[in-house]
Amino acid sequence: MKSGIRLAVPNKGRLKEPTARLLRESGLSYELSDRTLAAPARNADVEILFVKAEDVCELVADEAADLGITGLDLAAESGLVLDIITELGYGHCRLTAAVPTGSPIKSIEDFFGLRVATAHPSVTKRYFAERGIEITTVPLRGSIEVAPKLGIADVVVDLVSSGSTMLVNGLRQVSTLLESEAALVSRPGAQKEEAIARFATMARAVVAARGKKYILMNASESSLSELSQIIPGLEAPTIMPLTEKGWVSIQSVVDADDVWTVLPRLKRAGASGILVLPIQQLIT
Repeated sequence: MKSGIRLAVPNKGRLKEPTARLLRESGLSYELSDRTLAAPARNADVEILFVKAEDVCELVADEAADLGITGLDLAAESGLVLDIITELGYGHCRLTAAVPTGSPIKSIEDFFGLRVATAHPSVTKRYFAERGIEITTVPLRGSIEVAPKLGIADVVVDLVSSGSTMLVNGLRQVSTLLESEAALVSRPGAQKEEAIARFATMARAVVAARGKKYILMNASESSLSELSQIIPGLEAPTIMPLTEKGWVSIQSVVDADDVWTVLPRLKRAGASGILVLPIQQLIT
């Protein structure tokens, strides 16, 4: 691939489906089956490699891939020097230190001398070492939450999304070591800068669009001032005259989280025929 790029993405786990959605919404078209290890895009000079999420960083660092999508927690755990090109807005979780519910431990300093079960031993060691807290890490790949019950460890450091799994297993969160989400990564000084920048632009456009909605409405010219204050848009709303004298069409982009409160205000201010539409890509 002289001018194209190889992109390594997770082939299983919590990042698989949202990453596939990101690629589709970015405009990439490719065929995929259960046994697919690599697939060329039909409409772009991009080859997609389907690998374990924890292998993405190594492939990028070793130049087997030009770009990769993985979790920030895995990038930190790898210890490799990588460029975080952009965060992708999904796969949110926290690497959290937790103790049995009945434990007297109240702060991270109380972990001194304890055995800590974790699937992120490198990040955990660095975190406690930076604070001068001596611990013994117990590397585990699964069933981390039950380690204290089994006597394998005293406490745990594990990924948390909602925290419900920890509660079910009788654990109480004490401190967050790392905030994580999916991210697009490359190696420092990577070649093919133009191709990498092109993909990064498309990915950022999809992420930006997910937080926005496109609103169209009709209104009288006399209500423009009030409506413009409600939906200023990216810079200013687009206003076009209608065939009916004194009436205009207004188009604007608003934060998706604001739609719930914005629509009633628009109606009260005189807007009618209001449409709310999704946005697939947004470049600002």
